[in-house]
Amino acid sequence: MTTIAVTGATGQLGSLAISALKARGATVVALARSPEKAAGFGVEARAFDYTNPETFGALTGVDVLVLISSNDFNDRVGQHKAAIDAAKAAGVGRVVYTSILKGDASPMLLALDHIGTEAHLTSAGVTYTILRNGWYTENMTGSLAASVEHGAMIGSAGEGRFASAARADYAEAIAVVAAGAGHDNAVYELAGDDAYTMAEMAAEVSRQVGKTIPYNSLPEAVYADILKSFGLPEGFAHVLADSDVKAASGALFDDSKTLSRLIGRPTTPMAVTVAAALKA
Repeated sequence: MTTIAVTGATGQLGSLAISALKARGATVVALARSPEKAAGFGVEARAFDYTNPETFGALTGVDVLVLISSNDFNDRVGQHKAAIDAAKAAGVGRVVYTSILKGDASPMLLALDHIGTEAHLTSAGVTYTILRNGWYTENMTGSLAASVEHGAMIGSAGEGRFASAARADYAEAIAVVAAGAGHDNAVYELAGDDAYTMAEMAAEVSRQVGKTIPYNSLPEAVYADILKSFGLPEGFAHVLADSDVKAASGALFDDSKTLSRLIGRPTTPMAVTVAAALKA
């Protein structure tokens, strides 16, 4: 039986990936800094911290490592390299890494850590599968309650089209490639089936709430300052504003429908994720 370990197991994507793997009957190990938080997952949980080599023994007996990119932006590439090297040393057969749409062709600042990680992974001498994930629709819907309250959605994306999908769609793709065969040294560009502009999302939000919620596209610096006023660290606010600006020129658009082919069903429509967010 193949043993599949998932890093960041208690995070939003990691927990969904574990559920998707369990649904496929896979033997799963949850890797987390605080494994006690995974106690309710119904799988073995082990302590694992990208920054603590003493925890790398958790990779013993693992056949496939799902390396979900770290949410700690302090030397993410270094953290990922350490995990990849530890996986190779432990005899892990394959590493599945969650990267970013377009990979080394992406102009986004957010892509730099992924580009560095991909370069290390593909040269590390371990079998890999790279999932270049597009935007999660939840990236935009997470602040919908505040947007509705204040009567507008804001950003810097202009008329850029977002081919986003729900986190659960990307989690299902993780399960497909981690538990399945035929994905050795493969790179997949993953995105939602139906792209939309932020103005189109705002129109959908307006339809669902019964009042007009416009989308205001702001200059990058103005949007970054607003994000900082919300309490985001300056560097992260700059990265998010940059992501919007780059999306305006197509960085988050993809019409290959690779994700829906991989998971065997259409990706979750934006309107469905909007409805879920408004009900939360």
